[in-house]
Amino acid sequence: MAEAVGEIQIPDTGKNRASLVAFAPEIGRALLWRAAGPFRRGWRRSWIYRRFLGGKLCDHLSFYPYDGLPRRLEDADALLRGRFRFGGESVDIEEGSIFDKEPPSARWHRELHSFAWLPPLSAAGGETARTLATNLISQWVKRNPRYSEPIWEPAVLAKRLLHIFAHGRFVLANSDVMWRSKVFVSLREQARMLARISTEAPQGLPRLEAFAAQAMSGACLDDSPKRLETGLERLEAEIAAQILGDGGHISRSPEALAHAFRLLAMVSDTLRAIDQPVPVNLQRAQDRMAPALRFFRHGDGALALFNGGSEMDARMIAGLLARDEVRGQPFSYAPHSGFQRLAASRGLAIMDCGPPPPPAYSNNAHAGCLSFEFSSGQQRLVVNCGAGGPAHSRWETALRATAAHSTVTLDDRSIARVTNAGLARDAIGPRLMGGPQKVLTSRIDTAQGWQVDASHDGYVPGLGITHERKLTLSPQGLMLTGMDRLIPKPHRKGGPLNFAARFHIHPDVRVSPNQGGGVLLKMPNGEGWRFRAAGGQLSVEESVYLGGNSVRRTEQLVVSGTVKDEPVEIGWVFEQIGTS
Repeated sequence: MAEAVGEIQIPDTGKNRASLVAFAPEIGRALLWRAAGPFRRGWRRSWIYRRFLGGKLCDHLSFYPYDGLPRRLEDADALLRGRFRFGGESVDIEEGSIFDKEPPSARWHRELHSFAWLPPLSAAGGETARTLATNLISQWVKRNPRYSEPIWEPAVLAKRLLHIFAHGRFVLANSDVMWRSKVFVSLREQARMLARISTEAPQGLPRLEAFAAQAMSGACLDDSPKRLETGLERLEAEIAAQILGDGGHISRSPEALAHAFRLLAMVSDTLRAIDQPVPVNLQRAQDRMAPALRFFRHGDGALALFNGGSEMDARMIAGLLARDEVRGQPFSYAPHSGFQRLAASRGLAIMDCGPPPPPAYSNNAHAGCLSFEFSSGQQRLVVNCGAGGPAHSRWETALRATAAHSTVTLDDRSIARVTNAGLARDAIGPRLMGGPQKVLTSRIDTAQGWQVDASHDGYVPGLGITHERKLTLSPQGLMLTGMDRLIPKPHRKGGPLNFAARFHIHPDVRVSPNQGGGVLLKMPNGEGWRFRAAGGQLSVEESVYLGGNSVRRTEQLVVSGTVKDEPVEIGWVFEQIGTS
């Protein structure tokens, strides 16, 4: 079934299936790994293998690192009432153990066993929350003494260890000696298991997290200098692979960048606490990442929505950046990540000027090339639709399509598509297939303000048309001017094509068509803006916004028309009104 955002459809043309041929070796390896599962699990559960997990036993954690993840008291309240909520799904329990209940999904199951319930209980504090956390840990240790999947997979194992390291003081301090001894026996085996299998974590953030957890297990447990050394070596190699020269993350996701920065900050804090030097490459990466994180912040302190990222919690972002000692300021152009930033007074525009990330890092990537977001002060005006995430997975494919972004679509098509459900998707994940191969961008300072020119060839292979976009932000930040050009290739075949330049409006902004032409936009603080366009028919259509935890209905401004053999220009402007 096709999914939709507004009126746009995402057809299945068959090119998605054809492009999977390039991934045949990777799909084959994934299937072989799955086929070897019974042997792998049997060997790791064996008495012989478990002898390798013994060794020195610690009875305390050397350091409890600060974890920047937001902790909501409403989550703790739900847990105390017997409701375990993860990723939009919940299981209620009145008696027995939650670990014996049937999980509603594999994702929920992984969250439960990653101890995602520990941070909110720690934030709530109090004896009731402490008793619940202690009981849950006891139940887990009793039921999971040996390797099993997915409970002992490196991605789940790493999250579990990090949660214990960051929030373990809540339950370990002044605890029963016998109980604490059992917990530390389990921690010893988990840490040693992670050191053996961390390289099996999926590429991207899960692998970075696995190596960070491995290094921190060697530091916080203080039982294996070798594990700390090996973990740091692997972490530095992964930093080189994932953190770009401009500080961005290889996935081109602002949210992924924030989580990567959080992990590196936890490792650095832990090393300093135990009087160990922070590796130079680790510190340099953090120094690059902090300005990059500021690059993607809107005036409300939260993040722009690109490539599967959400706004995130503004307080979390502020807390992470407070750990940046260099205080590096955001730059104007991120050449490695592929983004442009136009800032003047209260006005801020952030534009995607890059191709899709490498395939292995594209499972959350979006087909939003040349899309932009625009805010004035603390209010977002033009946005992308966001990401469905685990709580709204049915929206995910539609939200990754071009139509869910503030850019131009042709022939109701997305410039890239998500791997269809089936064997390939099960093996390598929901990859973003296709997309622009050549994205050009330049930036100049004009009398009208900073101007960014960009183009992409995402529609050239199928439709023979290049999309060019020009953005100019006035020096006072009161006017954002744009020009979209659709340029047919010489001797292009085919008839006229429909185009739609879409501008998704934040749901807090009130949209009112103006009788004199254009559209009036009123922000919650009373600030007014006007949108005008030429080169097509202007209309107001329905849209959705998933920048936070819920689906919010909103509207989009659409400038539509047709293009055939001659270039088409769509001019438009957002300008503040009612200012002196």
